[in-house]
Amino acid sequence: MSPDRPPAIWCIGRNYADHAAELGNARPERPMVFFKNPASVIGEGDSIVIPPVCGEHGPQVDWEAELAVVIGRDAKDLDQGSVADHVGGYRIANDVTARWWQKHGSGGQFCRGKSFDTFCPLGPLHPATAIADSQTLGIRTRLNGEVVQSSSTREMMFSVAELLVELTRGTTLAAGTIVLTGTPAGVGAGMSPPRFLREGDVVEIEIDGLGTLRNPVVEA
Repeated sequence: MSPDRPPAIWCIGRNYADHAAELGNARPERPMVFFKNPASVIGEGDSIVIPPVCGEHGPQVDWEAELAVVIGRDAKDLDQGSVADHVGGYRIANDVTARWWQKHGSGGQFCRGKSFDTFCPLGPLHPATAIADSQTLGIRTRLNGEVVQSSSTREMMFSVAELLVELTRGTTLAAGTIVLTGTPAGVGAGMSPPRFLREGDVVEIEIDGLGTLRNPVVEA
């Protein structure tokens, strides 16, 4: 399986309290889970392409900086003690989102608005051993050089370990699966007025120890 066509992409919504608040959403009691299409993955330097279907209801394409966890070997019914043995590494991710499609275009399900082609930029894989503690990593997004997101993975409501324990209850996460762990405040939909991606923008996401993921934006 190609590292850039993972078997599955599991995603967690509203895992940072400040992000839930900026969009007027309640703090979740349990992890909010959805999927992205594996065919949406692109790499460092590739263009985020806004398709015509995302222009039918006005500007709506947003950025979301996230820590991505890569499952190193098939994982099922993990406990806190076995999580580390199943984490193969970490990547930077951008959970690019078409907000109208997320909220209104697919019956209340997030996956459609998250799964357009090019809507999952991923940085290079870093081995798990390169990160001493996945819950102490600074995470920042720059839009055209301006910092728009700045937080730390310590602000997650559900830690990486807690998420993997929960997701593997009765369920196998196949080796190579990507788990996106949520985004902090600072997305375009939370700004006043909202600011969405457009032709010529450049999104850079930096996570401590993982480098920087840079992607330009074009309109199809």
